[in-house]
Amino acid sequence: MTAGVTTPNAVRAVRRIADLPFLAEQAYGDAVAWRYKRDGQWHEQTYAEVAEEVLDLASGFVHAGLRAGDRVCVLAGTRPEWTAVELAVLAAGGIVVPIYPSSTSEEIAWVVGDSGASIVVAENEEQCVKVEVVATELPELRTVLAIDPAGDRPRLAGLQDSGRTSPLADVLDSRRAAIRPDDPSLIIYTSGTTGPPKGCVLTSANWVALCRVAEETRMDAITDTVYLFLPLAHVFAQIIMFGTMYRGGSLAYFGGDMKAIVPELAEVKPTFLPSVPRIFEKIYTFVTSSVPADQLAQAVRLGLEVRRRRAAGEAVPAEMAAAFEQVDALFANVRAVFGGRLVQALSGAAPISTEVLQFFHAAGVPVLEGYGMTESTAVGTINTLDRFKIGSVGASGIAGLEVKVAEDGELLMRGPHVFAGYWRNEEATAATLQDGWLHTGDLGEIDEDGFVTITGRKKDIIITAGGKNIAPANVENVLRQSRWISHAVLFGDRKPYCVALITLDADEIVPWATQRGLPSDLESLVGHPDVRTLVREVVDEANSHFASVSQVKKFVLLTRDLSQEEGELTPTLKVKRNVVHRLHSELYEGLYE
Repeated sequence: MTAGVTTPNAVRAVRRIADLPFLAEQAYGDAVAWRYKRDGQWHEQTYAEVAEEVLDLASGFVHAGLRAGDRVCVLAGTRPEWTAVELAVLAAGGIVVPIYPSSTSEEIAWVVGDSGASIVVAENEEQCVKVEVVATELPELRTVLAIDPAGDRPRLAGLQDSGRTSPLADVLDSRRAAIRPDDPSLIIYTSGTTGPPKGCVLTSANWVALCRVAEETRMDAITDTVYLFLPLAHVFAQIIMFGTMYRGGSLAYFGGDMKAIVPELAEVKPTFLPSVPRIFEKIYTFVTSSVPADQLAQAVRLGLEVRRRRAAGEAVPAEMAAAFEQVDALFANVRAVFGGRLVQALSGAAPISTEVLQFFHAAGVPVLEGYGMTESTAVGTINTLDRFKIGSVGASGIAGLEVKVAEDGELLMRGPHVFAGYWRNEEATAATLQDGWLHTGDLGEIDEDGFVTITGRKKDIIITAGGKNIAPANVENVLRQSRWISHAVLFGDRKPYCVALITLDADEIVPWATQRGLPSDLESLVGHPDVRTLVREVVDEANSHFASVSQVKKFVLLTRDLSQEEGELTPTLKVKRNVVHRLHSELYEGLYE
């Protein structure tokens, strides 16, 4: 991979994101577009082959009754078929609606129903069954197609065959020509602070703006090999997919096993790695666990200084260079974990510690942070190889993307990357988009060099260490429906899973305990095994309504109820989440030990 790679004019001319696979075919032809693992072996598809597959599938969707503007849900893990379906639906004038494969039937029903999708493409029999059990609630749903064999259910392969034997190139050309910049391309559902998920409408113009960002930020590492394990239901993976295709890189899809990511990195040898912080944190812990803390700190300081000097074209003193050679053996092991060719990694979707970032920079594996949200097509600010500041989420002012801080400290964004609004939800749209500015709900600061630092969140969304957004109120509301529970407050920001602080309803639990000869005071009851079993049953039942990532894995019972006197409740008895988290931080942290 060479620096300063120029994007061919054929692709740079993109005006509609639906045209991208066909323009990429013109520009990159026989270059490898996709790599994927099947039965232990890596396979390849060129840009020409991808365009042909997209054309066949798009024709097949039209034969299946897909009309311009129809919504198609994709319920599958990250794999090339996911992208092929997405590009085909767009090429046929349709709108793609991603669904996480971890979603429950209840969650699937909401997304399919709210979006009004007429077709669902599901990965396998397990996912098909999830849809089928709620199909009677979805009058607009006409077809469920399986990617992998799933009994006698209709297959995606059959739809592709119909398109191959009876192509509709002219129809597809006409449909794409009719797409306007502000027409929806994707509707990505994201959790809100309350209520069910809202559908973020991302337009064709939003995605074209993303492609421009991929070029103007000079992330040339994506023109070579990109390893993708992120879920394509997440906007972060979407920008990587579109950006790599725009720049002509090779996208290597992981084999589907999260435990095999590190071995696959050694096989793929990527030059660019997008990831959530959790992966970097695990690698950091694995590599440094046997290194004494003082030795590690000294190695990082030395590595950062040597790399700073080299980047600035400054001389490295002989003594410093010799010392660096001694510690570079450790750093070489780090580089080897990523395959030995990594030029840049991009961390997003959740915060990452400065300590971890400094270590990887010192090791010669630049892990750079970016900032965005689904409502901003996952872009907003970004650190680049030639302009970065560790600890920040990057600089503002990229490609016409504006960022400013409101009087109350909230970060606001404006530009061609900002979404069109929430699907069928004018009230939520009006609250988020005001005078052209996207109100992010995040608190931040912008320094004199234009670098943005996130300082907190106005909204209550939990972002796990894996980068998944969780609306705690949804789970808390279900828990509070139990007669035994007064309050439940979730915690899990930057953590691997969610936990909960739960208070008992004295008016209900005390009579129940008295009938069983148990103590009648809350302090004694919270430690009684019968009470814990009772609450565990409530938690298990509540968990059954949510995907695993949103479930409460552990809980602690408080010996009293929340109160206004302690500052935990407002006068209207609303929970002050930040206060609860602060006052009971030791209890929460104890659940992770």
